[in-house]
Amino acid sequence: MDVRRRCERCAGGPRGSRYRRCVLKADPSHQWRLLDLQAIDTRLDQIRHAKATLPQIPAVEAARRELGALETEIVNARTAAGDVQRELTKSDQDVQLVRDRAARNQARLDAGQGSAKDLQALQHELTSLARRQAELEEVELEVMERSESLTARVSELEARRGELVSRVESLESERDAALAKLDAEAGTVGAGRADIVAGVGEDLIALYEKIRASSGGMAAAELRHRRCGGCRLELGNVDLSRIRNAPEDEVVRCEECRRIMIRTGESGL
Repeated sequence: MDVRRRCERCAGGPRGSRYRRCVLKADPSHQWRLLDLQAIDTRLDQIRHAKATLPQIPAVEAARRELGALETEIVNARTAAGDVQRELTKSDQDVQLVRDRAARNQARLDAGQGSAKDLQALQHELTSLARRQAELEEVELEVMERSESLTARVSELEARRGELVSRVESLESERDAALAKLDAEAGTVGAGRADIVAGVGEDLIALYEKIRASSGGMAAAELRHRRCGGCRLELGNVDLSRIRNAPEDEVVRCEECRRIMIRTGESGL
């Protein structure tokens, strides 16, 4: 098996040394493949982050909230318009009742029906009815103006709703297109991941995944020019000596960030 463990204490490591622990062994070619795997996983993490932070997502949510508030406003405006319309109908009926009464009295007066006292009373009532009709018509005019204003308000709100619905649909379309594009890229990027995992070995993959889970997604990085590619810190002479003297198949880790460091020709050892 290409991947195996040995304990430095069992191998004669100095007692009390900070390096005394179980050491993972893996073929260097398998270790190098971790860099390819890390590149894939890093990009997949970036894609997941991009999907979660698409600007269209909060834009859609904000537009939907606005649409919901507008729908409530439309319902309230329609209710108010309906109430005023009923008020207008009642006002119109009141005016018509006075008109009808005045028309009957005028007909009786014109026909000369009744005594002189009755005709005089009809004349007085006609005068009162005319005054009452003028008052009711004034009220009806005010109600009519309010009704027209509320009806116009409903029309304005409904027009805004139509524009907002179109905006929501457009934002949703943009969001869906962006998500589809990212999903397609994720499928392409991750297509070869399973093959790489299979070629690395279970023990090394288990360590890689454990470190990824505790290190923000990055578990393996190149040791380049004496600097850890994970934490970007330059290694001290003691660590460099330790890594320089370690067998090629030993999986070395950064003492600062605990990530796996992959040795290459540009490690500066």
